[in-house]
Amino acid sequence: MSSLITVEDMWKIYSMGDTEVQALRGISFSVEQGEFMSIMGPSGSGKSTCMNMIGCLDTPTKGNVIINGRNTLDMSEKELAHLRNETIGFVFQQYHLLANMTVLENVMLPLRYQGLDIEQRKERAIEVLERMGLQDRLSHRPNELSGGQKQRVAIARATASRPKIILADEPTGALDSATGRSVLELFHEINEKEGTTIILVTHDSGIGTSCPRCIHILDGQINADIRKSAEEAKLEENRNIEKKAKEENKKAEAEKSMADIKEGAQC
Repeated sequence: MSSLITVEDMWKIYSMGDTEVQALRGISFSVEQGEFMSIMGPSGSGKSTCMNMIGCLDTPTKGNVIINGRNTLDMSEKELAHLRNETIGFVFQQYHLLANMTVLENVMLPLRYQGLDIEQRKERAIEVLERMGLQDRLSHRPNELSGGQKQRVAIARATASRPKIILADEPTGALDSATGRSVLELFHEINEKEGTTIILVTHDSGIGTSCPRCIHILDGQINADIRKSAEEAKLEENRNIEKKAKEENKKAEAEKSMADIKEGAQC
């Protein structure tokens, strides 16, 4: 049985005047249906470029990206658009919700391109929003939502088309630790209940290393490809949650102490 995603000797080279920047340098890996994994690396490592190639948002300079048995280099723009809409759901750090649309309308929008009529789109969108606990926010606009609620809407939009793959780029980067944890739990639930392949792209080692599989990219190359059992991943996640909570408590205490000092100085 072929892999859901196969990346073969993938390069991405950008020309900047007389200078060439090698964002990706011959990386290869495969992903099976139902995997929960992360692509981790520091800023500028090439992880987001890698996500763009897998998501058919860009094309490699050389090498192959095969999605669901089809080589994306052999596909037309129309075929790529169809693949993105039918097979891949995207979740971004900054949500990318349309400000002039309600929550329900934002989730319904991508379903238009699947040929569903308006009642089918509405039914599907309400179903996933209820699953996200947002049934009382259907008529709200994005500026009336918290950061965590916006990300839940973004996840609902990504899952409404029932894709085989969800690509999430720094999905907890703009959230506090408690909200970020609830978002990660949603991804785990989607993966376990629906068998959706989840790929988290992150610079946060606490998130990256708590996934059952973590591909670490550095300077455009794969530095490590680490797999662990679900139990080991959960233990790692709990350790990271505890560590982050302690760091946030320490920061809050320091801010309170500073505020007390300023208040005392004003007396």
